[in-house]
This record gives sequence, C-alpha cells and structure tokens, in this order.
Amino acid sequence: MPKITPNALTWLSVSAIVIVLDQLTKAWVLSSLPEYTAITVIDGFWNWYRTYNTGAAFSFLSDAGGWQKYFFVVLAVAITGLLGYWLSRTPRRDWKTALPYALVIGGAIGNVIDRLLHGHVVDFIQWHWRGYFWPAFNIADAAIVAGAVGIALYGLLGSHKAAGPVRE
Repeated sequence: MPKITPNALTWLSVSAIVIVLDQLTKAWVLSSLPEYTAITVIDGFWNWYRTYNTGAAFSFLSDAGGWQKYFFVVLAVAITGLLGYWLSRTPRRDWKTALPYALVIGGAIGNVIDRLLHGHVVDFIQWHWRGYFWPAFNIADAAIVAGAVGIALYGLLGSHKAAGPVRE
C-alpha cells in the first residue's frame, strides 16, 4: 500500500498569523485613529485613513441594505472551506500552492470576524498618487489579493497535477 505523505494543513499557521496581524492592527486603528481623517505616513503616497466597508472589494454592494453582510460571510466561509479541503490534498512541500491558499483563508477569516463583530470591515491603509486615491484596505485584504495573485500565477504559469490523494 502506498504511503500517504503529510498534507499542507500545517500551512494554516500562515492563516493564523494573518488573522492575528489583521485583528491586532484593526484594534489599534479603532483605538487610535480618528474616523475619516487622513494621517500622513509617506507624504504624497501613503496615509492611515480609518474607514469602513459594508461591501466587498472597492465597496461592491456597500449600499445594498444590509443583506450583503450575511452574503459575504457565507461566501467567505464557503471559500475558506474549499481552500482548506484543497490544502488537505496538497503536499506539504508544495508551497507555491499552499501559501496562496493559506493567505486567502487568513484574509477571508479576518474580514469575517469584522463583519460579525462590527457589521462592516475596518479599512485603514490608503495609497494615493497625485490626486488619485486607491480604495482603503487592510491586512486581510492584502493577504487575499496576494493569495489570489499567487493562485492565478501558479495556475497559469506553474505545472501541477490535478488534486487528488497525496501519495509518494
């Protein structure tokens, strides 16, 4: 009988780090930054700017009346479950697959915590250049984007076998 190799669920430690960093920074923001007031970090490029998002990326569905909170919680839980399942079928050494999954899981859970505790996501990082402002975001959002880019790049450029039982 073939030996089953260890799976990539240990990469969930990266997810836990993302969640802790995300929640610690949001606690700092809520206790220290004024609402809707830019505080310059790097002049002409980066501000701390405490704001809230009841929608998804770029405030998608932010004015939908409240139901979107539950929709995004269910969506994040479903995506987290799917990625967790895929992690369980990924070899531990396959970091190009495992790391992006772990980043998305951590970011999704970080934002779910906000939605359940506050009814919205706390955003506070604001980049801008010559009058053009990127929508404010947070550590969880950054992890989700980095993970999604990793998934896309490895999916497009990497060669990997279809998911299945991990065997040697």
